[in-house]
Amino acid sequence: MAPMTTTTVERVSQAAPRFTAHALAASTPGKRERYVDFLRVLSLAIVMLGHWLMAVVSWRDGRIVAGNILEAAPAAQWLTWLFQIMPVFFLVGGFANTASWTAARRDGRSYGDWLSGRLARLLRPVLVFAAAWGGLVLVLSLAGVDGRTIRAGSIAQPLWFLAVYVVVVALAPVAVAAQQRWGWGTAVALAAAVAAVDLARWPLGVPYVGWANLALVWLFAHQLGVAWRSRALTARHGFGLAVAGLAALLALTFAAGYPRSMVGGVGEARSNTFPPSMALVALGTWQFGLALLARNAADRWLQRKRVWTAVIAANGMAMTVFLWHLTALLLVAAATLPTGLLPQPPAGSAGWWAWRPVWVALLTVGLVPLVALFARFETARLAPRVVSSVRAGATAVIVAAGMAVLARRGFVGGTAIVGCGLLVTGWLALRVRSGS
Repeated sequence: MAPMTTTTVERVSQAAPRFTAHALAASTPGKRERYVDFLRVLSLAIVMLGHWLMAVVSWRDGRIVAGNILEAAPAAQWLTWLFQIMPVFFLVGGFANTASWTAARRDGRSYGDWLSGRLARLLRPVLVFAAAWGGLVLVLSLAGVDGRTIRAGSIAQPLWFLAVYVVVVALAPVAVAAQQRWGWGTAVALAAAVAAVDLARWPLGVPYVGWANLALVWLFAHQLGVAWRSRALTARHGFGLAVAGLAALLALTFAAGYPRSMVGGVGEARSNTFPPSMALVALGTWQFGLALLARNAADRWLQRKRVWTAVIAANGMAMTVFLWHLTALLLVAAATLPTGLLPQPPAGSAGWWAWRPVWVALLTVGLVPLVALFARFETARLAPRVVSSVRAGATAVIVAAGMAVLARRGFVGGTAIVGCGLLVTGWLALRVRSGS
């Protein structure tokens, strides 16, 4: 996503009357970790911008056809070292989950209460997204339109990382306890486990073992955030982490045969993302080091009233923006490509890159009304519900499964019903009182 100006953020936030960024900014406690909020917004914004930039979209035979610039122009794969920033999102989650769980324990709240609250905030915008898209595809199918014509099978693909994140959140208390007992050695042990899985799946050829890294890699990134919040890793470690991470990344990609692309779907025999590999551990370490090095300068910048207000507003709608950014791409492509309003030079050519700023600007404009319509569901307050720890844990599994199904199959066919049904089941488990 293109960086939002304060004017744009304020215009969108005004469409959601229950969300007042100015009031929240004015009441921000002095000890608030503003940099963590900023990194959350930044990580999601960079991921969206990366999706928009690498999409090669064209109109053929009455359908929108999508390709990938990383395949059309392999040299662009180096850009994924900047745009694959999901490790930062997970380490920010580690920081936030540690702070939240520590506060919950101090206040005497149970694991079920804590987890159900975090799941409800995360699930609500996802459920609205699934309901809107599921309803749209149903209406189109009744009208005789195949959902695949509008890319309904891939529009939910970004939900894969939320599925993993839900599981990681559920395990956050374990991560905090491990940090308290073993310190930064917990992150080292997770990195070693990732390396062992890579050894088993590639040189040794053990089938399916690589999928263990879908948990281990993102738990490692989350653990960095836990260590950060626990003060085991501080700004003085930034340079060392950045150098070590970058050196490991260069060694893995140049000497150990790891792909140079940090995202999947580029036609390579190996993948650093599906399932994840040691390269993402190195990437996350490098990015975390850079984040620590930039901390002091960013903190001074975030003290400015207008800047902090923009961050507050963006944080209040960040998940909505993320969920709907591919829908904006679809709408803009459908509105411009069939009419020839936008030229379609060969992917990866100088002309193609020259039109990227215009493309991103149009997508940003197309995203604004979607956020104005749906952001209110992310910011609305809910009355708390008493949920047992067993129910909350089971709900996390159900919700993660629903997101994974939709990420894999989208909103086409019977699997869409299964995915949406799991999300609804999870929501009811969180919101219906015991014995109701």
